[in-house]
Amino acid sequence: MNRYESTKKVSFLGIVGNVFLLIIKFIVAIFSHSEAMMADAINSAGDIFSSIMSYIGNKIACVPSDEDHDFGHGKAEYIFSMFISIFMILVGVKILFDSIMAIVKGDTFIFSIYLVLVCVITIIVKLLLYLYARKNYNHHNNILIKATMKDHRNDMLLTCGTLLSVLFGYFGFYFFDGIFGSITSVYIIITGLGIMMEAYHVLMDASINKKDKDMIIEFILKNKSVEQVEDFYTVPVGYKYVAVLTIDLDGSLTTFDSHNIADTLEKDIIKQFKKIDKVIIHVNPVKK
Repeated sequence: MNRYESTKKVSFLGIVGNVFLLIIKFIVAIFSHSEAMMADAINSAGDIFSSIMSYIGNKIACVPSDEDHDFGHGKAEYIFSMFISIFMILVGVKILFDSIMAIVKGDTFIFSIYLVLVCVITIIVKLLLYLYARKNYNHHNNILIKATMKDHRNDMLLTCGTLLSVLFGYFGFYFFDGIFGSITSVYIIITGLGIMMEAYHVLMDASINKKDKDMIIEFILKNKSVEQVEDFYTVPVGYKYVAVLTIDLDGSLTTFDSHNIADTLEKDIIKQFKKIDKVIIHVNPVKK
């Protein structure tokens, strides 16, 4: 399964799973008056939105290069992951506000075995979705899958908090309902900010990190014909980079040999470094 098919499947399973969880959470939250369960239901609604954004972003990102987009549409991954992160932050703020109000007002809820059952079902479903998303993220390193994966993880934490609040409520400690909702909401906000900054980094055309740049230069200099690497620039195109650089070669080499070395290096760099999508090498003959 390729990168885009993998993301498509992760997104689709996320939509199906979250619709199912939203329905059962909302019904139980209405009858039990549980603020934590209602926050959990709202979060599931947000997850449906996130999965839809992931599906659309992936569909656009897999479109190949055309006359208007020389290097394809890869940045769509980061644009839509930015949407997901913003929505994640808004959901976190909403849950935090509702949880604080629940603590202030001293809200209570009606204990029900169905509250426990829904929590257990949610944790199991989200664990399976999280493990599947993590497996695909480790294989493809797609930021949309990463956002979805962290959403599933957040849901497990939120629901674990909900389950604890339900159990504490059974013994009359209702204020934990709002406390666990507040703690989880802060974690959701922090996670959303992390994804936002990662997407922002790429969308602002930040260059490849220094460690990878030095490794590429070191790889090039292993070729004995290369005297020096100059004017090394990288531009992100989706999850990969286009590298533009100049190499100093022995001036006694023929034009054919110089360009043959450059062509070979371009192919070898792309093969060796997965982050590089395209390499443009300018040759500078240096007379000794």
